[in-house]
Amino acid sequence: MHVLGNRRRHWLVSKDHVDMTAAGPKPKRITLEAEPQRITVDLARTAIIVVDMQNDFCSAGGWLDHIGVDYTPAREPIEPLNRLLPALRSEDVPVIWLNWGNRPDLLNISPSLLHVYNMTGDDVGLGGILPATGSAVLEKDSWGAAVVDELVIEPSDIRVDKYRMSGFWDTPLDSILRNLGIDTLLFAGVNLDQCVMTTLQDAVCLGYNGVLLRDCSATTSPDFCREAALYNIKQCFGFVSSGGAILSALRAG
Repeated sequence: MHVLGNRRRHWLVSKDHVDMTAAGPKPKRITLEAEPQRITVDLARTAIIVVDMQNDFCSAGGWLDHIGVDYTPAREPIEPLNRLLPALRSEDVPVIWLNWGNRPDLLNISPSLLHVYNMTGDDVGLGGILPATGSAVLEKDSWGAAVVDELVIEPSDIRVDKYRMSGFWDTPLDSILRNLGIDTLLFAGVNLDQCVMTTLQDAVCLGYNGVLLRDCSATTSPDFCREAALYNIKQCFGFVSSGGAILSALRAG
Protein backbone atom coordinates (compact mmCIF):
# COMPACT_ATOMS: atom_id res chain seq x y z
CA MET A 1 0.00 0.00 0.00
CA HIS A 2 1.13 3.55 -0.73
CA VAL A 3 0.30 6.64 1.30
CA LEU A 4 -1.29 9.55 -0.55
CA GLY A 5 -1.59 12.67 1.56
CA ASN A 6 0.02 13.67 4.85
CA ARG A 7 0.39 12.03 8.23
CA ARG A 8 -2.83 13.60 9.49
CA ARG A 9 -5.06 12.96 6.48
CA HIS A 10 -4.34 10.38 3.81
CA TRP A 11 -5.50 7.41 1.77
CA LEU A 12 -3.79 4.02 1.50
CA VAL A 13 -3.64 3.03 -2.14
CA SER A 14 -2.71 -0.12 -4.04
CA LYS A 15 -3.31 -1.26 -7.62
CA ASP A 16 -6.73 -2.66 -6.81
CA HIS A 17 -7.80 -0.98 -3.55
CA VAL A 18 -8.17 2.47 -1.97
CA ASP A 19 -8.58 2.68 1.81
CA MET A 20 -10.10 6.06 2.73
CA THR A 21 -10.49 5.21 6.43
CA ALA A 22 -6.94 5.74 7.68
CA ALA A 23 -7.11 6.87 11.30
CA GLY A 24 -6.01 10.38 12.17
CA PRO A 25 -4.03 11.39 15.25
CA LYS A 26 -5.24 10.18 18.63
CA PRO A 27 -7.28 12.91 20.38
CA LYS A 28 -5.41 15.15 22.84
CA ARG A 29 -8.02 17.02 24.87
CA ILE A 30 -7.17 19.95 27.12
CA THR A 31 -9.54 22.29 28.96
CA LEU A 32 -8.78 26.01 28.93
CA GLU A 33 -9.97 28.96 30.95
CA ALA A 34 -11.69 31.19 28.41
CA GLU A 35 -14.47 33.71 27.89
CA PRO A 36 -17.44 33.52 27.75
CA GLN A 37 -17.00 29.88 28.96
CA ARG A 38 -14.28 27.33 29.65
CA ILE A 39 -13.55 25.27 26.55
CA THR A 40 -12.16 21.82 25.83
CA VAL A 41 -10.21 21.50 22.59
CA ASP A 42 -8.55 18.61 20.80
CA LEU A 43 -4.92 19.55 20.16
CA ALA A 44 -4.74 16.80 17.54
CA ARG A 45 -7.18 18.86 15.43
CA THR A 46 -5.86 22.31 16.39
CA ALA A 47 -3.45 24.73 14.72
CA ILE A 48 -2.17 28.14 15.75
CA ILE A 49 -2.17 30.98 13.23
CA VAL A 50 0.34 33.75 13.95
CA VAL A 51 -0.62 36.84 11.97
CA ASP A 52 1.66 39.59 10.64
CA MET A 53 4.49 39.55 13.18
CA GLN A 54 6.60 41.26 10.53
CA ASN A 55 9.25 43.97 10.50
CA ASP A 56 7.01 46.47 8.73
CA PHE A 57 4.57 46.27 11.65
CA CYS A 58 6.80 45.43 14.60
CA SER A 59 10.31 46.81 14.09
CA ALA A 60 12.23 50.08 14.14
CA GLY A 61 12.66 51.27 10.57
CA GLY A 62 9.59 49.38 9.42
CA TRP A 63 6.57 50.81 7.69
CA LEU A 64 4.56 51.76 10.79
CA ASP A 65 7.63 53.41 12.28
CA HIS A 66 8.16 55.35 9.05
CA ILE A 67 4.62 56.75 9.00
CA GLY A 68 4.81 57.81 12.65
CA VAL A 69 2.84 55.03 14.34
CA ASP A 70 4.14 53.76 17.68
CA TYR A 71 5.01 50.19 16.70
CA THR A 72 6.07 49.08 20.18
CA PRO A 73 2.65 47.65 21.17
CA ALA A 74 2.93 45.28 18.21
CA ARG A 75 5.98 43.72 19.86
CA GLU A 76 4.05 42.64 22.97
CA PRO A 77 3.21 39.15 21.61
CA ILE A 78 6.87 38.24 21.02
CA GLU A 79 7.71 36.89 24.47
CA PRO A 80 4.37 35.12 25.06
CA LEU A 81 4.71 33.44 21.65
CA ASN A 82 8.27 32.38 22.39
CA ARG A 83 6.96 30.61 25.49
CA LEU A 84 3.90 29.09 23.83
CA LEU A 85 5.05 27.93 20.40
CA PRO A 86 7.68 25.38 21.56
CA ALA A 87 5.06 23.80 23.83
CA LEU A 88 2.55 23.56 20.99
CA ARG A 89 5.13 22.10 18.63
CA SER A 90 5.95 19.45 21.24
CA GLU A 91 2.26 18.47 21.09
CA ASP A 92 2.43 18.31 17.26
CA VAL A 93 0.19 21.37 16.85
CA PRO A 94 0.91 23.00 13.46
CA VAL A 95 2.30 26.54 13.63
CA ILE A 96 1.18 28.67 10.69
CA TRP A 97 2.83 32.02 9.95
CA LEU A 98 0.27 34.10 8.05
CA ASN A 99 1.95 37.20 6.65
CA TRP A 100 1.50 39.96 4.11
CA GLY A 101 3.63 39.08 1.09
CA ASN A 102 2.55 41.08 -1.94
CA ARG A 103 3.60 40.57 -5.55
CA PRO A 104 6.21 43.11 -6.65
CA ASP A 105 3.84 44.31 -9.40
CA LEU A 106 0.86 44.56 -6.98
CA LEU A 107 -1.42 43.06 -9.63
CA ASN A 108 -3.44 41.22 -7.00
CA ILE A 109 -4.05 44.38 -4.95
CA SER A 110 -7.11 46.47 -5.82
CA PRO A 111 -7.10 50.30 -5.88
CA SER A 112 -9.46 50.30 -2.88
CA LEU A 113 -6.91 48.40 -0.79
CA LEU A 114 -4.02 50.55 -2.03
CA HIS A 115 -6.00 53.62 -0.99
CA VAL A 116 -6.35 52.38 2.59
CA TYR A 117 -2.60 52.67 2.99
CA ASN A 118 -1.95 55.63 0.70
CA MET A 119 -4.93 57.97 0.87
CA THR A 120 -3.25 60.95 -0.78
CA GLY A 121 -1.43 58.97 -3.47
CA ASP A 122 1.96 60.39 -2.56
CA ASP A 123 2.65 58.50 0.68
CA VAL A 124 4.74 55.33 1.05
CA GLY A 125 2.06 52.65 0.69
CA LEU A 126 2.04 48.97 -0.21
CA GLY A 127 5.05 48.25 -2.40
CA GLY A 128 6.58 51.67 -1.73
CA ILE A 129 10.25 51.93 -0.83
CA LEU A 130 11.14 52.86 2.75
CA PRO A 131 13.90 55.49 2.71
CA ALA A 132 15.64 54.17 5.84
CA THR A 133 15.97 50.55 4.71
CA GLY A 134 15.35 50.48 0.96
CA SER A 135 12.79 47.73 1.63
CA ALA A 136 9.58 47.52 -0.40
CA VAL A 137 6.62 47.68 1.99
CA LEU A 138 5.23 44.18 2.66
CA GLU A 139 6.60 42.80 -0.60
CA LYS A 140 7.23 39.05 -0.53
CA ASP A 141 10.85 38.25 0.41
CA SER A 142 11.58 41.85 1.46
CA TRP A 143 12.98 42.78 4.86
CA GLY A 144 9.72 44.46 5.79
CA ALA A 145 7.67 41.32 5.08
CA ALA A 146 9.99 39.07 7.10
CA VAL A 147 8.99 37.84 10.54
CA VAL A 148 10.86 39.68 13.30
CA ASP A 149 14.19 38.13 14.25
CA GLU A 150 13.12 37.56 17.86
CA LEU A 151 10.57 34.90 16.82
CA VAL A 152 11.90 31.46 15.94
CA ILE A 153 10.46 29.77 12.84
CA GLU A 154 11.11 26.03 12.73
CA PRO A 155 11.45 24.03 9.48
CA SER A 156 8.25 22.15 10.35
CA ASP A 157 6.23 25.39 10.53
CA ILE A 158 3.96 26.42 7.65
CA ARG A 159 4.12 29.77 5.87
CA VAL A 160 1.16 31.33 4.05
CA ASP A 161 1.25 34.67 2.23
CA LYS A 162 -1.85 36.86 2.33
CA TYR A 163 -2.86 39.96 0.41
CA ARG A 164 -5.89 41.22 2.33
CA MET A 165 -6.86 41.80 5.93
CA SER A 166 -8.26 38.27 5.98
CA GLY A 167 -5.87 35.39 5.46
CA PHE A 168 -8.55 33.26 3.81
CA TRP A 169 -9.21 35.47 0.79
CA ASP A 170 -7.25 34.45 -2.35
CA THR A 171 -4.85 32.20 -0.39
CA PRO A 172 -4.39 28.43 0.14
CA LEU A 173 -4.96 28.68 3.90
CA ASP A 174 -8.34 26.91 3.94
CA SER A 175 -7.09 24.03 1.75
CA ILE A 176 -4.01 23.57 3.95
CA LEU A 177 -6.06 23.44 7.14
CA ARG A 178 -8.57 20.96 5.70
CA ASN A 179 -5.79 18.69 4.44
CA LEU A 180 -4.29 18.73 7.93
CA GLY A 181 -7.63 17.71 9.44
CA ILE A 182 -7.84 20.91 11.51
CA ASP A 183 -11.11 22.18 12.98
CA THR A 184 -9.93 24.49 15.80
CA LEU A 185 -7.78 27.57 15.28
CA LEU A 186 -5.84 29.54 17.87
CA PHE A 187 -5.20 33.14 16.78
CA ALA A 188 -2.24 35.35 17.66
CA GLY A 189 -0.37 38.30 16.22
CA VAL A 190 -1.21 41.81 15.00
CA ASN A 191 -3.24 43.83 14.57
CA LEU A 192 -5.87 42.27 16.82
CA ASP A 193 -8.68 44.50 15.57
CA GLN A 194 -7.71 44.26 11.90
CA CYS A 195 -6.00 41.26 10.27
CA VAL A 196 -6.32 38.95 13.28
CA MET A 197 -10.00 39.79 13.73
CA THR A 198 -10.99 39.51 10.07
CA THR A 199 -9.15 36.20 9.64
CA LEU A 200 -10.86 34.81 12.75
CA GLN A 201 -14.25 35.99 11.46
CA ASP A 202 -13.74 34.29 8.11
CA ALA A 203 -12.53 31.13 9.85
CA VAL A 204 -15.72 30.91 11.90
CA CYS A 205 -17.85 31.63 8.82
CA LEU A 206 -16.09 28.67 7.14
CA GLY A 207 -16.96 26.39 10.07
CA TYR A 208 -13.74 26.43 12.12
CA ASN A 209 -13.70 26.93 15.88
CA GLY A 210 -12.01 30.25 16.67
CA VAL A 211 -10.02 31.01 19.84
CA LEU A 212 -8.25 34.35 20.25
CA LEU A 213 -5.19 34.28 22.52
CA ARG A 214 -5.31 37.61 24.32
CA ASP A 215 -1.72 37.68 25.59
CA CYS A 216 -0.32 36.60 22.22
CA SER A 217 -2.15 39.35 20.29
CA ALA A 218 -1.81 43.12 20.17
CA THR A 219 -2.70 46.22 18.22
CA THR A 220 -1.32 49.66 17.54
CA SER A 221 -4.90 50.99 17.39
CA PRO A 222 -6.54 52.89 20.28
CA ASP A 223 -7.68 50.84 23.27
CA PHE A 224 -11.35 51.11 22.32
CA CYS A 225 -10.58 49.20 19.09
CA ARG A 226 -9.03 46.36 21.06
CA GLU A 227 -11.95 46.25 23.47
CA ALA A 228 -14.48 46.24 20.65
CA ALA A 229 -12.66 43.38 18.91
CA LEU A 230 -12.55 41.30 22.10
CA TYR A 231 -16.22 42.00 22.76
CA ASN A 232 -17.25 40.95 19.24
CA ILE A 233 -15.15 37.79 19.31
CA LYS A 234 -16.76 36.68 22.58
CA GLN A 235 -20.22 37.80 21.55
CA CYS A 236 -20.40 36.64 17.94
CA PHE A 237 -17.48 34.57 16.71
CA GLY A 238 -15.77 32.40 19.30
CA PHE A 239 -13.76 32.51 22.48
CA VAL A 240 -11.01 34.53 24.13
CA SER A 241 -8.35 32.61 26.05
CA SER A 242 -4.58 32.99 26.43
CA GLY A 243 -1.29 31.32 25.77
CA GLY A 244 -0.81 31.24 29.51
CA ALA A 245 -4.00 29.20 29.89
CA ILE A 246 -2.73 26.69 27.34
CA LEU A 247 0.60 26.32 29.15
CA SER A 248 -1.21 25.84 32.47
CA ALA A 249 -3.44 23.15 30.95
CA LEU A 250 -0.45 21.35 29.46
CA ARG A 251 1.42 21.41 32.78
CA ALA A 252 -1.67 20.03 34.52
CA GLY A 253 -1.60 17.09 32.12
